[in-house]
Amino acid sequence: MARVARGDERAFQLLSRRHLPATLGLARRILGNAAEAEDVAQEAFIRVWTHAPRWQPLAQFRTWLTRIVVNLCLDRKRRAPWVGLEAAGDIVDPAPSAGEKAENDERERMLATAIDKLPARQRSAIVLTYGEGMSNAQAAEILDTSVSAVETLLVRGKQNLRRALDGMIDKDE
Repeated sequence: MARVARGDERAFQLLSRRHLPATLGLARRILGNAAEAEDVAQEAFIRVWTHAPRWQPLAQFRTWLTRIVVNLCLDRKRRAPWVGLEAAGDIVDPAPSAGEKAENDERERMLATAIDKLPARQRSAIVLTYGEGMSNAQAAEILDTSVSAVETLLVRGKQNLRRALDGMIDKDE
């Protein structure tokens, strides 16, 4: 290792040939994949070459190399597995299609029309809580009423909207 640390390529080749079979075997046993084991072994010896000047002979070289291989294998096992391009399938555009957008726009228009036809206090409670994202307490303060009154307005407003939209929205909304 001292010669490798000084940049001696011949010493590195000798060291690599001596330890490559054990390195490959260890990586293969941990990963269960020969191709990935070869990648790990290659990366391990690259690290040996690049970190050789910092190596301290506190432990045997084989112990140090084994630690490098185990760490690389564990890192690789933590990563999500690679999937072949064919297995990935077609790329799906997350944006709604033109038809879906038209349907959504029509639903929103119908809902806005139905909300506009609600009695003023029900409409205000619906708009403040669902449109503006306010809590019932905040809506009650703005409407100068109690929280229970706002809750009643919301229940009645949603009932009226369900009737007006005749099943266009889910019962839970």
